[in-house]
Amino acid sequence: MTRNRIAQLAQKYMYHDMIGKHTELPDFPEARIRLLYSVLGHQPAASLNKELMALVASLVQMGLDTHDTVRNENAPSGEKSGILSMRAQQLKVLAGDFFSARFYQLLSQAGQIDAVRRMSEAVCEVNRVKMIFYTKMKQLKLNAEEYVQLSSEIRSGLFVAFTAFMQGLCERLWPEIVERFSRCEVLLKEIRQVEQTSDLESSWGVWHIMQEGSEEDRLALAQRQEDSSFIRHLLDKYHVPRSSAGC
Repeated sequence: MTRNRIAQLAQKYMYHDMIGKHTELPDFPEARIRLLYSVLGHQPAASLNKELMALVASLVQMGLDTHDTVRNENAPSGEKSGILSMRAQQLKVLAGDFFSARFYQLLSQAGQIDAVRRMSEAVCEVNRVKMIFYTKMKQLKLNAEEYVQLSSEIRSGLFVAFTAFMQGLCERLWPEIVERFSRCEVLLKEIRQVEQTSDLESSWGVWHIMQEGSEEDRLALAQRQEDSSFIRHLLDKYHVPRSSAGC
């Protein structure tokens, strides 16, 4: 597979004028897709369909990730900006559904009905883990290790479904491989996020402080979760270095 081959194919199925004009999509999950493609290429029963499987995995993952970018928040002040913001949010929902519909279409046309079932089950499982994750976050009952573990499960959940198309050693090791690979992706994302001056309210460092911080600081953090400067102060206080979340 040439670099970005699957991304180029996926773009063909994801492209739509309205989506491109009014909303911003999440990053393409290239690393996990390339890993999947490589492993399937060494499986006799799956090698002929490795490009199709990598393509549909990318479409489903993009659908899931696009839905995750929808935010339930107040629209910006001003009639025009409020309408534009609402339109962008609505399009993100529709875009995620659009990408998922493409995956059904491609697998059905190829006669891969079992793959449709397995990926649909995987999507249900990913959404179940997300519910646990977001509920714990909202209730402030998440610790730092749970944050990394659940984030990794969410990233790897769809790809674990492809274990059914593998044999031998790969079949036994694939779930662990993709989970650990996803864990490194999560930690790399946290390294980059802690370097920023904004968007810190859902970072690993926050949950580290909620687990290890004093009662006073935990209460203050719970009340000021959207105050990036205050969060940065606490990250420094608890010696959360800019490269703390390494693989």
